[in-house]
Amino acid sequence: MDSVQAVQLAGSVAEHDLSMWALFLRADIIVKAVMVSLILASFWCWAIIFDKLMRLRSLWQRAEQFEESFWSGGSLEELYDRIGARPLDPMSAIFVAAMREWRRSAAKGLSDREATRVSLPQRIDRVMHVTLGREMDILERNLGVLASVGSTAPFIGLFGTVWGIMNSFQSIAATKNTSLAVVAPGIAEALFATALGLVAAIPAVIAYNKVSNDLDRYAKRLENFSGEFGAILSRQLEEKV
Repeated sequence: MDSVQAVQLAGSVAEHDLSMWALFLRADIIVKAVMVSLILASFWCWAIIFDKLMRLRSLWQRAEQFEESFWSGGSLEELYDRIGARPLDPMSAIFVAAMREWRRSAAKGLSDREATRVSLPQRIDRVMHVTLGREMDILERNLGVLASVGSTAPFIGLFGTVWGIMNSFQSIAATKNTSLAVVAPGIAEALFATALGLVAAIPAVIAYNKVSNDLDRYAKRLENFSGEFGAILSRQLEEKV
């Protein structure tokens, strides 16, 4: 008799399709909303991840090219004229901002004044600092999305899990049947929501840590360049004395 009931129970469970698509279709409207939001968040995170990684790779290559031209011993004026008013990367933007301030002072004849020799390096450093901050703000845009998804997606998935388990208990109460055939679909839907939360959160957290570290390294590289370039301009001012 027990073997017959076991066979019947297994057959009743097998009748339920437990594929991911079937679990989504059978889910409650609230659980469906949770699943859809997590899937969209995951796609959004992956789009940000690919964009950040490709942009950082491009920025490192452009920084290498710019520093090669900058330290080649050529004229800074010629380099400024070649880059023009549309720098393609943050390092070039810092260089252009500093050279623009330098040229403005030179055009007005202020670089020959004693007071200007003291204030001009400070203004150039301030201009480079502001430009660096603005460029880093652009690079860090949408990075908070990864942090938000990484921290909230598991809890959103857990909410879907709790809601699905509540529906399972309601089914048990309505049918007065505690067999696996009644409980299994609802539990599977609930756990599927948790799985989607983890799928969205884990890549977001890993990518956020990597991109943040890469941006910190890039920001330090820009700061080092700003300090070296500021020292070069200050030395040129002292040589005019």
